[in-house]
Amino acid sequence: MHDDKSAGAASVRKPFRRDNEMDRTYCLKWVAWEWLYTVAQCRCIGLEVRLEGLGGRIVDLAGVGPGNTIYVVEVKSSRSDFSRDNHTANDLAALAAQGRIVAGRTELARKTLVQATVHAQKVHPGSWREVLAYRQALSDFKRLVGKEQAYRTRLATYSIKFHDDRFLRIADYHYIIAPRQAVTLRGLPPQWRLLDDTPRVVVPAPRKSVRKNTGIVSNILRAIARSDTTSMMRAQGVMLAEGGGGFPRDDVEIGGDESMDLVADSAEAVPDARSSPVPELGNGLGGRQSSLRNS
Repeated sequence: MHDDKSAGAASVRKPFRRDNEMDRTYCLKWVAWEWLYTVAQCRCIGLEVRLEGLGGRIVDLAGVGPGNTIYVVEVKSSRSDFSRDNHTANDLAALAAQGRIVAGRTELARKTLVQATVHAQKVHPGSWREVLAYRQALSDFKRLVGKEQAYRTRLATYSIKFHDDRFLRIADYHYIIAPRQAVTLRGLPPQWRLLDDTPRVVVPAPRKSVRKNTGIVSNILRAIARSDTTSMMRAQGVMLAEGGGGFPRDDVEIGGDESMDLVADSAEAVPDARSSPVPELGNGLGGRQSSLRNS
């Protein structure tokens, strides 16, 4: 019996799981959804909700509860996952300051490559690409270009949302949900509090005095609606694309000959009321009179 239950659990579909999402992260999202629905009494909840406009941050869950109370929950499946977002504005400034050094190294490698190319073409005009000095300079340049690209990507995606005042102003309550020991109480960012994977409130979040108007609430609701629409379409196999999407079609045609035959058979099975000797009655009694006649 236990084996049957395990097999059944393993075969449960996970329609809203993303392709690159780990099981633990997916499960934590639904535990957070359970808490938002049952404890926070949210009746409008979304996964992967993009807030703060088109280029804004994406939160793992957002919910709107009684009195238009707004909740944000971030899922962190491990310490390393938490550390990737736990940066301050000062950390971002320090990372940005490294840009000149990184670019300077790439530029120096480029100049060295130019010099090595001129030298190789002068020494071995017919096979200058085989000269060791040129090949080494080219390899160093490619390596440093790759490092600079990685630096630029990291800078563009460097997250400070746990410590960003603007981000903290979009919701009344901010929570992190994580397995035990993944996030310590001492390591919690200011104004963020903690849920565990049961779900249980480990540390309750203080309510922030969010300046709220109907525009802010409607923006949150629209963002959740967009997120839920996207999640549903992905779950149904729709290939999303800018300006539209590729909708899958079943093999069965809609409105074929078989459906027309069914309609015709149904029409023949129902007697024409106009040919009935019993007159129709008003006030919704026609159905009752018809049943009496058939009896």
